Amino acid sequence: MDFMQLISIIIPLTLTSAAPIISSSIGGLFSERSGVVNIGLEGLMMIGAFTAATVTVLVEGPLGIVSPWIGILAGVIAGGIFSIIHAYVSINLRADQVISGTAINLLSAGLTIYLCEIIFNQQRTLAFLHGIKKDDIIGLSQIPVLGNLFFSNVHITSYLVILIVILVWYVVYKTPFGLRLRAVGEHPGAADSMGINVYRMRYIGVILSGMFAGLGGGIMVLTQDIQYTYATIHGTGFIALAALIFGKWHPFGVLGAGLFFGLSQALGIVAYQIDFLSSLPQEFFWAFPYVLTIIALVVFSGKSVGPRAAGKPYEKGER
Repeated sequence: MDFMQLISIIIPLTLTSAAPIISSSIGGLFSERSGVVNIGLEGLMMIGAFTAATVTVLVEGPLGIVSPWIGILAGVIAGGIFSIIHAYVSINLRADQVISGTAINLLSAGLTIYLCEIIFNQQRTLAFLHGIKKDDIIGLSQIPVLGNLFFSNVHITSYLVILIVILVWYVVYKTPFGLRLRAVGEHPGAADSMGINVYRMRYIGVILSGMFAGLGGGIMVLTQDIQYTYATIHGTGFIALAALIFGKWHPFGVLGAGLFFGLSQALGIVAYQIDFLSSLPQEFFWAFPYVLTIIALVVFSGKSVGPRAAGKPYEKGER
């Protein structure tokens, strides 16, 4: 395989792998910018993936190729609703946010498989016929060289997520809502004294994190799989957390980190086709994205400073 062939395979794979990571990291950004640590992204992705796959299977008969988009919308809603558990426990009960997020991960894993048993009589959903297919982006795919590399045979969801990153940057840094969100994550007491409802802003941040994680889970199952199983997410939520730290809680930083981890997953898939790597065991390449995640955290976590109040419960009247 020559270099250009390899690049033409790696780039679409990178975009496909990065999309759910970036979406879930954006969810973590909203939550942590509001002051609530959310390590439950993995579980929220499971909820989104299960819901998206289930709804797609149930409605694809009458709705056909529209069904995966209905499934993704359902996954977004389900992720948002399920995240209310974490919001209530962390904000109202002022419980340890790490423990609450861990509970979300454990509960989601068991709940989705249990619901699969009830709905489909097996520990997975039925296979869907209408996932999100790769396609050429009309107009852009005709650009010489770049069109073939970036806009041919790709999932449209990859570029949808990139557009979401730009929109989130604008919302977080250029709107009054974004200013309030960042204020309650940095100094909730000062924000409260200025009339900002800290509890409400934190609820919005956590619910948005669930919605974006649900979106990431839905995109992942409908672009990279044919059904939801216990192993569908396989640690992607934790990679999304690493991307959030690596990206320094900034939308464009998250985009770059997500593409980096997406590239590591793409290399893990195609490495056996590279001559000087083909002799290595396949298990090495399966572990490659997670090894890079650990390395990135070791190298950058000490240099990354998150929102000052993240992880600290707030009681009204505190200063």
